[in-house]
Amino acid sequence: MNQPKARILVVEDDPAILKGLCDVLVFNGYDADGVADGTEGCASALSGRYDLVVLDVMLPGMDGFSICREIRRQRPVQPVIILTAKGSEDDVVTGFTAGADDYVSKPFSLRELMVRVEAVLRRSGKPLGDEQIRYADIRFDGLNLQAVCGDRSEALTRREMDIVVYLFRHRERIVSKAELLTEVWHYKDPGVETRTVDIHMLKLRKKIASLADGRVLIQTVRGEGYRLEPAH
Repeated sequence: MNQPKARILVVEDDPAILKGLCDVLVFNGYDADGVADGTEGCASALSGRYDLVVLDVMLPGMDGFSICREIRRQRPVQPVIILTAKGSEDDVVTGFTAGADDYVSKPFSLRELMVRVEAVLRRSGKPLGDEQIRYADIRFDGLNLQAVCGDRSEALTRREMDIVVYLFRHRERIVSKAELLTEVWHYKDPGVETRTVDIHMLKLRKKIASLADGRVLIQTVRGEGYRLEPAH
């Protein structure tokens, strides 16, 4: 029996881009619906009928970041990709803060788009773990997505928790960026150009530092990757 097609919602107000995205997704074997208005797109995304939502940032009615936040509030595990302006790192950071799983910068190649779509669909519903981890006096709670130290706490995204879990499981060695892209983001091609890991690491380190009095728990080994600082 054939596997059912993944259903993808594209919310994009540029008619040519919207049609092009839907055509490419259908060509690659997905069911795709397109919506040009942010408010309508939000309602469609919250209907629960889609395996993935692709959101432009600038939309009439309701912007992509607001839609993403509302999706995260009502449907926490719904996969979301944000479309950002090329080179706009602020948009990428804001998108991840709003709860996006990944981003694609405009203008983008069709190959890059499909790499992102396939990776998000592969990892959706497959978090690395919901366990609780204690490391360096911080408790990382995978069920409630929180990092807690004493009376202080920081909210974590699912991807940040997955990074912590993976680094903890492999804490005796250095973990490369390519390995994280393969094992945490589930990219088939870890050589794809993306700053996703860097941006997630930056945000995660800030949260950990606020709990650990400035201590850098995740070390960068230049040219090699990342590892957890030994927990003394």
